[in-house]
Amino acid sequence: MMLPTHAIAGLAIATPLLVLAPDHASVALAGGLVGGVLPDLDLYSGHRRTLHYPSGYTLAALPSAGFAAILQTPLLIALTFVLIGAALHCRMDRYGGGLELRPWEATSERAVYDHVRGRWRSPKRWILYDGSPADVGLMVFVGAPLFVVLDGPFRWVVAAALLTGATYGLLRRRLAALAPVVFGNVPDSIAAHVPDRYRQ
Repeated sequence: MMLPTHAIAGLAIATPLLVLAPDHASVALAGGLVGGVLPDLDLYSGHRRTLHYPSGYTLAALPSAGFAAILQTPLLIALTFVLIGAALHCRMDRYGGGLELRPWEATSERAVYDHVRGRWRSPKRWILYDGSPADVGLMVFVGAPLFVVLDGPFRWVVAAALLTGATYGLLRRRLAALAPVVFGNVPDSIAAHVPDRYRQ
């Protein structure tokens, strides 16, 4: 799924704290947002493997959540939501398409690397590809209520994610056709850092 969907999902998991623990809601929202986008920082270096830990984030979140519930320090609360957001991100990637430039062709059986099992998990393709109409629909379904209930900078993050995601969704297939043309004509010094899927 696309990054704006992950960002909105990260915010969504922390939003109940607006009612349950309003004093900790801001730090939880910030943590959820960071966790929602953190795994995709590996986009150009071992994407869906280097920073994607579908089991690891979940296992780390359990004790963190326990300590956060007892001690209720801002750092532990933020850390807990970073880990939960990152775990959710990895799970969502498994429900999407494979790791390929044109996932609607379903040529890749690599969704997310599972470091615990030492193998790639296959995509379920419930949402066919990042930027698909279903992906945009999910983003809007979760993001629209968040835009209403959140305020301050978090509302602007949601607005930016919705706008970016909708635009990306409109351009997704064109970008897939354009990428090999663009990256096929870059200097060799840059081409060495371009993932293979962008040069297909």
